[in-house]
Amino acid sequence: MTLLFDSVDLTDSSFVSAVLCIAFNPLFWNLVIAQTQSLTRLFRSPYVACYCLGATILSLNSYGVTEAMKSQPKLEVLDGLLGYYVGMAFVAVGSLFVISSFLALGFFGTFLGDYFGILMEAKVTGFPFSVLDNPMYWGSTTVYLGWSLIHASPAGLVLTAVVALCYAITDPQLKGSGRHK
Repeated sequence: MTLLFDSVDLTDSSFVSAVLCIAFNPLFWNLVIAQTQSLTRLFRSPYVACYCLGATILSLNSYGVTEAMKSQPKLEVLDGLLGYYVGMAFVAVGSLFVISSFLALGFFGTFLGDYFGILMEAKVTGFPFSVLDNPMYWGSTTVYLGWSLIHASPAGLVLTAVVALCYAITDPQLKGSGRHK
């Protein structure tokens, strides 16, 4: 653990920026949830408001995390074929959970449609929800872990822990709640 933290410059501006971006996302979702009625009035439709929210969430991407990983040194222990292939496996598994969650929930189920009054016909209980609570959260965290291993990045590993922490303290109903009528 000491090797990991000794390899990360916590004062690097791109690292600090990545931490702030990671922490901003759940804060943003919580703020938007409180304003869904206002957004619905502004866009004159809960569907248009939800589409706009979805587009905004998608634009809040992981660019900052990638930049932070590139600006920090690599961890030699991870910098090899084994780290690369294990990282690729994590990306594949995480992507499976994220994509299958999206397919099971649809656009509105994924992007907080339930807070706009757009409820699903029935609760989603099939894969991946039958395997894991909050598969979109943990799938995306697994993708971050995979990218960190692929890039042999101790900063990426620390940022993955920040992602997991933010998801763990965020209301689990924010993403993929599967709320229904």
